[in-house]
Amino acid sequence: MTMTLAPIGPLPAELASHAGYQRIFKPGKLTFGFIMPLEGYPDAPFPTLANHQALARMADEAGFSTLWLRDVPFYDPNFGDTGQVLDPMVYMGFLAAHTSRIALGTAGIVATLREPLIVAKQAVSVDQLLGGRLVLGLSTGDRPVEYPAFGLDFDNRGERFREAFGLIKGVTEQDFPRMRTAHYGNLDGSIDLVPKPAASRLPMIVVGRARQDMAWIARHSDGWIWHLSDFARLPQLIEAWRASHEPGQWVRPYGYGTMFDLTEDPNEPLRFVRNGIRSGRHALIELFYHQQEQGVSHVALNMKPLRRPAQDALAELAEHVLPLFNAD
Repeated sequence: MTMTLAPIGPLPAELASHAGYQRIFKPGKLTFGFIMPLEGYPDAPFPTLANHQALARMADEAGFSTLWLRDVPFYDPNFGDTGQVLDPMVYMGFLAAHTSRIALGTAGIVATLREPLIVAKQAVSVDQLLGGRLVLGLSTGDRPVEYPAFGLDFDNRGERFREAFGLIKGVTEQDFPRMRTAHYGNLDGSIDLVPKPAASRLPMIVVGRARQDMAWIARHSDGWIWHLSDFARLPQLIEAWRASHEPGQWVRPYGYGTMFDLTEDPNEPLRFVRNGIRSGRHALIELFYHQQEQGVSHVALNMKPLRRPAQDALAELAEHVLPLFNAD
């Protein structure tokens, strides 16, 4: 039996008018973004980043909602993927000069490996360069091998994530804040972080579970992006997500990221492959229609398994998929 859930409802005014957030999360609509880099590299851990400026402009001009940047500080051969290789904050500053409308998001900054006040400074700086197009996604990373390199405790990352999230939120939204933390620093109201976000505030979402329960994510964040390999569980997950909100609380949107290979044959049926999907466009459109009805707000596509040129896949999606979902 198919379960159809109500849309997430109207966004709060400060988010509905936010240039980046409102491109990603549209009540009742499914939007599409890409997890960088914009290329397939199925047989290698490192992308080439060839022609990446032109591909970013292409995604921007086509009307896709987001370019998501991952935070992978080290190459771990056991993990086998390095994302876009470049530091996400530095790379977003570069992309600010090569895009004009598309939102840029982090999926996500590993908050427990970075000093949160520096993350806040970097985020608002990039947001100013982007004219308010940044959506800050934070995670815990969950790769144990990285924590000894930073001299940090892997086991208390959930607690430190909550503190880091609150600290970033506090210094970007308040003037001369007063805040005390157990794992980071303290603010006594004598100093202020500048600049502040380009809009009224910086949207902050949780990427992954970040060692938190749904109720905490619903109460503190502006949305949730989580990889889910079993699409049959989507209705139950979304129902549980919405039930985790307090009465009267606006329901935060849910989206997911997935590995993605768009085949040249538009009639090829959908198949589930390692950590993702392989499909021709017709089956893909059917899947996305179904997920939109189920209440999914956003899909972030990771092209790593792609076997064809990224430019061709982008063009096909822009021509045949985006118009069906009113993404722009």
